[in-house]
Amino acid sequence: MAPVDSYEHYLVARQAVQASAASTLTPTEDQKIILIIIGVYTAAILVLWNMPYIKIVLAPFKLLTVGLHEFSHAIVGCLTCAKIESIEIDPDEGGVTRMRGGIPMCTLPAGYLGSSAIGAILVMCGFNILASKIASIFLGVCLLLTLWWAKNWLTRIIGVVFIGVMIFLWWLAHGVGLRYFVLFVGVMSCLYCLWDILDDLVFRKAYESDASKFAKLCGSCMSSRVWGALWFCISLIFFISGILIGLAAFKEDMQTQQQQAAGFGW
Repeated sequence: MAPVDSYEHYLVARQAVQASAASTLTPTEDQKIILIIIGVYTAAILVLWNMPYIKIVLAPFKLLTVGLHEFSHAIVGCLTCAKIESIEIDPDEGGVTRMRGGIPMCTLPAGYLGSSAIGAILVMCGFNILASKIASIFLGVCLLLTLWWAKNWLTRIIGVVFIGVMIFLWWLAHGVGLRYFVLFVGVMSCLYCLWDILDDLVFRKAYESDASKFAKLCGSCMSSRVWGALWFCISLIFFISGILIGLAAFKEDMQTQQQQAAGFGW
């Protein structure tokens, strides 16, 4: 009878694990609101993206995500012993990071994957007020480093304006507004990365992309479209993971979250 008892224990344990996983990912009432907000943000961004005249509303956030893309190139360049010469954002929603040295195999994919990872972290933290405040500090450090490497006024203005917005929202209504700001920037960064890769894969932009440069660097093993598709999948996984981790990690209701933030003097 021992094998039968062992199998029954296994079934009970497996059911307990499945029930625990299901309860962990089942959204609370507050989390359902956040999921709805993520859906609204996503729909609004997709609708406004290329809408004539109205799309200007998204322009500052697009420039911010370009800045995060270039920051990701730069920080990985630093980690691979490169000397960062400059970061520039242009009004046409493009950007460039100039560096000497480093490891191109690491720095080239860092723009897409780094900015989507930052976006996923922000989305995850958007489920909790205290986590959003911590995420805003992280985002502020990213922008300060971008300001340090900035060589044109637009890059500096974008950094200063968004740091100012986060400082204002930090103290407004105990940081509730900051939570939704962090969540929006996270969704925007993830979607911008996905769209930029898709734009390169489908519409083949006139200028040389990170994926095409990376394909040349790797030789003939895979085309830029294949590398772009791989980065697209990884970026999508980051986005979904950010949502799932947020659901699992932050189950507190709004009142508890405000008490937690107040407990830190925030």
